[in-house]
Amino acid sequence: MRQIWITKHGGPEVLEVREAPDPTPGPGEVRIRVKASGVNFADTSARIGVYPDAPPPPCVVGYEVSGLIDAVGEGVDAGRVGQRVLAAVRFGGYSDVVCARDAFAIEMPASMSFDEGAALPVQYFTAHHMLSYLGNVKRGDTVLIHAAAGGVGLAALQLCKHAGAVTFGTASASKHDFLREAGLDHAIDYRTRDFEAEVRRLTNGRGVDIALDAQGGASLKKSFRSLAPTGRVFAFGAASLTPDGTRNVFSLLKGVLQMPLFELFPLRLMGENRGIFGVNMGHLWDESAILLRQLGDLLVLYEQGAIKPVIDARVPFDRAADAHRRLMDRVNVGKVLLIP
Repeated sequence: MRQIWITKHGGPEVLEVREAPDPTPGPGEVRIRVKASGVNFADTSARIGVYPDAPPPPCVVGYEVSGLIDAVGEGVDAGRVGQRVLAAVRFGGYSDVVCARDAFAIEMPASMSFDEGAALPVQYFTAHHMLSYLGNVKRGDTVLIHAAAGGVGLAALQLCKHAGAVTFGTASASKHDFLREAGLDHAIDYRTRDFEAEVRRLTNGRGVDIALDAQGGASLKKSFRSLAPTGRVFAFGAASLTPDGTRNVFSLLKGVLQMPLFELFPLRLMGENRGIFGVNMGHLWDESAILLRQLGDLLVLYEQGAIKPVIDARVPFDRAADAHRRLMDRVNVGKVLLIP
């Protein structure tokens, strides 16, 4: 099999394609011939060296794939061989052959492409977990979506549109037309406008019911201040800690110091009727009941036409560095995939 390895911490150039023996599925596992692998910010953070959950390099990362089951381990129905599946994996997804837990390899709807299958598990689960499972988003709610043109952002936008929520999204001006066509109600150019002031202006001073923030640092503080009474922030990343895509000690320290630690004081949260919640999909890996229920809900929404992954780029394995650069440069609109 072919795999993309992080050979050491560093820039995109440290990614390298290597050959390895095909794995054998263990008990309760299936083996998948991969058609597409998803790329996520967790992967770029692991490459830089700022993602504590990642294995130390040299290593193979990747959380999600789609493909065909070609072998099964002990205890797995042999009738699964040949199934078209999407799968969540705990690292190792940057491979053209992977073994996954049987329960986490889910047969795809006939209408779903392999590209869409690989684009769904991480980002749609993250958005669904924040908005539906925890946020109880409903018609008339107001939702602030940072990086609205990214994978999680577009997933969140589709889920909000389905629920009937009013959306406010930050993105560079070049992406606004696309986002409006996708259903975004209010586009905010974060490069030329203070999103906190814009949210206050657009909501007549009330603020939003939900804010989704993957930036961390000063952005998280401003997102918290943008909340209406009973509002809640869902923090699911800290992109501001690596603004230039490198492991810069000064940037890391600055970002940490800008985190809204004082806002987390319980008496203030109680007094203002606001909340902040952390989300990390990787730390829910053992909560299979939650994961599987939500992935099942997402497949129902897909078949209803309520959600549909947007594919930004299909990048061959031997150009994996380009895939990482698209995310780090924030030029992607939708999901970036690696294609064996």
